[in-house]
Amino acid sequence: MRTPKASRNESFACPVSHEVLLECDASSHRFLIYMAALTRQELLDRHVIELLRCRRCPRMQSTPVSGGAVLSNLMIIGQAPGPREPMLKRPFAHTAGKTLFRWFEKFCGIDEAVVRSRIYLAAVCRCFPGKHSSGTDRVPGPDEIRNCSSWMEDEIRILQPRLIIPVGRLAIMQFIECAKLQNVIGRKFRITRAGHRFDLIPLPHPSGASPWHKIPPGNALTERALKLIARHPAMEGLVRSAQRSRP
Repeated sequence: MRTPKASRNESFACPVSHEVLLECDASSHRFLIYMAALTRQELLDRHVIELLRCRRCPRMQSTPVSGGAVLSNLMIIGQAPGPREPMLKRPFAHTAGKTLFRWFEKFCGIDEAVVRSRIYLAAVCRCFPGKHSSGTDRVPGPDEIRNCSSWMEDEIRILQPRLIIPVGRLAIMQFIECAKLQNVIGRKFRITRAGHRFDLIPLPHPSGASPWHKIPPGNALTERALKLIARHPAMEGLVRSAQRSRP
């Protein structure tokens, strides 16, 4: 069950379990009883179920896309699904995703299957915004970004990630100023969001529509960022765990 805004901070204060919460709404004399003693995995499972039911933004052209309830201390946050992701029912499912997974395989030694099964995949907006008349993807509006932001806030509260990787300018701007990509790519930032402190290592969008990551200085800065990610303790721990689980 999704917690009302007034009590959300209380209900997600513990990363491992929920306290029983009994709240009286004096104006309507209604009692709201919330789930007790839920593990983080149970909280995340319920969160994803509620996320997939969301219909807050009438201009969006699809229902929400989710990578599943992957309990992880790493998050990758994209911008918004493209037109193919809703049909395939998973994020990063087309050209940009293929490039992103190649980056992780080259620099971190983990393939797409490991990324999808061990890293929580999120986005600034979870639905496909649609196309402009020019044929380009529509950028989500400020109201849509605001509507969707609470999902990410709750995910940070539940997961308590050690590292967040925002992919693309729109995702980066939800955390830090990003007037120019060269000012932020290749750097690590210490950020506080949703009452939790974590590392942030931005990546450029891997879309073929932008050549930034292919030409100077973007190519060198992208490589520097990926090396920072590969050396981060959260990623190193994930890689070791994935290696141990191989048959």
